[in-house]
Amino acid sequence: MIVGDNSGSGGGPDGIAKAQAVVASARVRYDAELMDRVPDLRVISRTGIGVDNIALDEATMRGIAVCNVPGGPTVSTAEHTVTLLMATAKQIPAAAQALREGRGDFFNDYQGLELDGLTLGLVGLGQIGRRVAQICRSIGMSVIAFDPYVDPVVAEGIPAELVGDLETLLRRADAVSLHTPLTDETARMIDRDRLALMKPGAILVNTARGGLVDETALVEALDAGHISAAGLDVFDPEPTRPDNPLLRRLDVIATPHVAGATLASKDRLWRIAITQALQVLRGETPTNLVNPAAGGR
Repeated sequence: MIVGDNSGSGGGPDGIAKAQAVVASARVRYDAELMDRVPDLRVISRTGIGVDNIALDEATMRGIAVCNVPGGPTVSTAEHTVTLLMATAKQIPAAAQALREGRGDFFNDYQGLELDGLTLGLVGLGQIGRRVAQICRSIGMSVIAFDPYVDPVVAEGIPAELVGDLETLLRRADAVSLHTPLTDETARMIDRDRLALMKPGAILVNTARGGLVDETALVEALDAGHISAAGLDVFDPEPTRPDNPLLRRLDVIATPHVAGATLASKDRLWRIAITQALQVLRGETPTNLVNPAAGGR
């Protein structure tokens, strides 16, 4: 079993050709070419939720089980999401910069927001989105959500008003937070046209996947003042380039894909991912099997 794949080379760690199981981060692309180099591979066990770096059809065709850890980063990522939301609403980067510059007149320029009474729009109501809804309701926000795949039974217990389409959510929300996987359907879902639908002065938060947002269009919307601020933990590609204009703005808080990387979260992610890889090697069905059609080998 290969534990860890953070070589960043795109080709996996040394010795992967002999592996039967890989505990995989999001850094390596598991495509057909790589799988063909690992003839005995039986399982790819992700240390996270997203499996967009794994060619699921290719894995299924080869009988390779793919697992993930849906609940592992929930608490950490939800807390990070709310942190970015609060920090952008309170204009923390601009306030800190004014203090460093000795600007005693910043009080009059400060335009921080109170979130109490504002509307949060959640795009996606998985475990993370639901926890964000609970936290934000507790601080006085109204919460609306769009998720065409949410189970109606589950939705009944969520403290959020479901809306029928993304466009309605964007028009109504004072802040929008993204919590969807990256798929062909969701890629660049927040583009120039949809940013234009958002309320003037709205905030965008993304702790899901960078590919959900057209970064060029976001820069334009920030330049125009239509979007007042953005909190971003993810970029496209990753790691983002140092000259990305989003990194140099006082109306953007950027973090390097660490929302789910608290000590407690990493412990859960690694333990569960390793446990599931061992389940497959023992001939058992793993707890969170993404591609049941892969069968066993």
